[in-house]
Amino acid sequence: MIKVYNRQTKEYEVENVAGDKFLNVLYGTVPGKVGLELLIKRKLYSSISGVFCDSRKSAGLIKKFIDGYGIDVSECRDDVCSFKNFNEFFIRKMKPHTRPFDKDASKLLSPGDGRMYAWQDIDINKLVQVKGLTYSLGDLLMDKSLAAGYEGGTLIILRLCPLDYHRFHFIDGGTCSKTIKIKGHYYSVNPAALKTIARVYCQNKREYSILKSENFGNVLYVEVGATSVGSIIQTYAPDQRVTRGDEKGYFKFGGSTLIMILKKGTVNIDDEILEQTEAGFETRVLAGEIIGNKQK
Repeated sequence: MIKVYNRQTKEYEVENVAGDKFLNVLYGTVPGKVGLELLIKRKLYSSISGVFCDSRKSAGLIKKFIDGYGIDVSECRDDVCSFKNFNEFFIRKMKPHTRPFDKDASKLLSPGDGRMYAWQDIDINKLVQVKGLTYSLGDLLMDKSLAAGYEGGTLIILRLCPLDYHRFHFIDGGTCSKTIKIKGHYYSVNPAALKTIARVYCQNKREYSILKSENFGNVLYVEVGATSVGSIIQTYAPDQRVTRGDEKGYFKFGGSTLIMILKKGTVNIDDEILEQTEAGFETRVLAGEIIGNKQK
C-alpha cells in the first residue's frame, strides 16, 4: 500500500496502483525476480508493450482504464472518442487552463503531474533512492565533472504513474541544450522496485539536458524510462528560446520518473514538501503547481 500526501486536503491518500499485484510478485518473490531479470527489465518486453499500445487493438483499453482509475477526461483537450489507440490517449494533452503556469519569476513550479520527493543541500554522492539505498549523481549522468557543479543543491524527483498526465514542461524561460541519451534497463520506478533494486535510476534507460533558465540558473532535467515505457519523446528544439510552461516532451505508456536538479543557493522548496519527504511520503502535485521560491 502506497500513501501519498494531498496538499489540498492535508490528508494522505492510498494510491490506486496499476498492476499492483503483478508488481508485488515481480519484486517480492523469488520466481518473480527471476522473470524480472530474464525478461521484464529488458528492452524487448517494453518494445512489445509499446507496439501493442500503438495498435488499433489497444483502443478497447481506453474506457476500461478511465473507469478503473477515475481519470477526469473533462481536462483533456481532445475528445476521448478521437483516440485511435491507447498511446494516443496516454500522451493526451490537457486544456491550457487545467495546468496553468504562474508567470511570477520568483515561483518554482512543478514540471509535470506526479508524486514528488524533494531534498535540499544534497550530497551528490549520496542521493536518496529510499531509506537505506543511495546513488551518486555522477553515476546517474555518467559525468562526474558535470555532477560536481550541483553539490549542495536541490534534488526533485517526480514519479509519474500510468494514470497521470504524461507530458512534462519547462519550469522557466531560457534555452535548453541537446539531449544526452544513456542506454539502460527498464525496471519499474514503483516504490516496490525502489525498495528492492539498488541504484534503479542509474541502471535504467535515461536522458538528460540542461535548461539555461532566466531565473534558476542551469537546471538539470533527467528523464528516466521504466517498465513498458516504449519511448521518451523530446518535443523541444535544442538551443532555441523556450518560455515558462512550454512542453519539453512526453513519456509513452508506463510509469516513469522526471528528476530535476538545481544548483546551491538557487531555490527554497516549500516546507510542506520537504517535511513529507523527510517522513517518507511523496506529495501529489500537478504541472505548473508552485513547489518553492527563488532564493533572494
